[in-house]
Amino acid sequence: MYDKLKDECGVFGIFGHPEAANLTYLGLYALQHRGQESCGIVASDGNKLRSHRAYGLVSDVFKDDAVFENLPGKASIGHVRYSTTGGTDVKNCQPILVDYHRGSIAVAHNGNLVNARERRNELEQSGSIFSTVADTECIIHLLARSQADSLADRVVEALKQVKGAYSLVFLTETRLVAARDPNGFRPLCLGRLDGAYVIASETCAFDLIEAEFIREIEPGEMVVIDKHGMKSFKPFDKVEPSPCIFEYIYFARPDSTIFGEQVYKVRKEFGRQLAREHAVDADVVMAVPDSGMPAAIGYAEESGIPFQLGLIRNHYVGRTFIEPAQSIRHFGVKIKLNPVRDVIEGKRVVVVDDSIVRGTTSRKIVKMVRNAGAKEVHMRISSPPTAFPCFYGIDTPTRKELIASSHNVDEIARYITANSLGYLTPEGLREAAGLSRDEAACGFCDACFTGDYPVRFPRLKADSQLGLF
Repeated sequence: MYDKLKDECGVFGIFGHPEAANLTYLGLYALQHRGQESCGIVASDGNKLRSHRAYGLVSDVFKDDAVFENLPGKASIGHVRYSTTGGTDVKNCQPILVDYHRGSIAVAHNGNLVNARERRNELEQSGSIFSTVADTECIIHLLARSQADSLADRVVEALKQVKGAYSLVFLTETRLVAARDPNGFRPLCLGRLDGAYVIASETCAFDLIEAEFIREIEPGEMVVIDKHGMKSFKPFDKVEPSPCIFEYIYFARPDSTIFGEQVYKVRKEFGRQLAREHAVDADVVMAVPDSGMPAAIGYAEESGIPFQLGLIRNHYVGRTFIEPAQSIRHFGVKIKLNPVRDVIEGKRVVVVDDSIVRGTTSRKIVKMVRNAGAKEVHMRISSPPTAFPCFYGIDTPTRKELIASSHNVDEIARYITANSLGYLTPEGLREAAGLSRDEAACGFCDACFTGDYPVRFPRLKADSQLGLF
């Protein structure tokens, strides 16, 4: 019904606070946008790990006080998840918690391992038995097989055998470990609260619990936290970092700071650059809410065209909304969005959105705006055409489903019935995202636009997609 890319998940961890599980709950609440399928928390009281995981939103899964009574301790990790495989079996929810010969360990993962199938086949052939479909479980098996003495060395040994995107938090009875892959595809942040260390996918989680944002975990960095404090390691071969540009475009909350910049500021700059590249005579600028809002404001400010709330979003429609009968399926996007006729009628309208995936939603939105009386509808997209699937932790359709993989801009404009269509250029995107960055800072992964993949993956058919978990 709503044609957007989906991020895989978000992670949170805290060590050294008496309200660890409660704070993890709040942290996951702030990260809910990163995954709405399932969630879970694992807590440690220093002797034992306890877990609560289920399918559903954070507010539904953790609505009873009894749940938190079963999660005592001063250390905890949590996870919100969106997946494409695995069904609704709770065993596929994270954090994954296992017992092995050195005790218990739990892990929560944001990302996707491109060699997971290869590693899983090797492990199964040597006798390993998997209980989930998650690529994350490969890391657990590799860690359990390690003969290294310290937890840090076992984690490093395991992670050196996998490739791809991972921002991870591990929890044992006495330690919390956080690690970020050398490319730094997914964000991971470090904070402090009342003497406790906090880890989160985004800084908006720190804001909710009133924690201090210290810094980002660097690409290729691992931190180990225990009762003696925190130690940082950089055990992996150094590569050119390539954080995901789509975190700025859509995934991260606009009030978060990631990759050294506040997301809201960058999205507004995308809109400004878009106005410079694709100016048009119009009467009003409006956004496809909510993710298109900052770019639309930037477009309006740069162009001088007034910004108005022309589309109103119904925030009470869940992503699993089921239309009750075939006869009313034509309502489609109108379930979620409704135009404001007084803003639109008789106007030349610029509609700003963050991306076009299949084109189906954009087509419905343009028609909706026309039906509300618009004289002209000009679509502006604050990213380049999405023409390639992602293999690093984003649920992307296969390439043949991506409209930009087989149609040029004019053809897409005709399909969505817009008077004109303008995408932000890759050069403009990088320029806008790089404002006030250190010149030595990394570039970005923009493989979904360019097909230039920073980490190689198994050779696939042209229209296929790696399994995401």
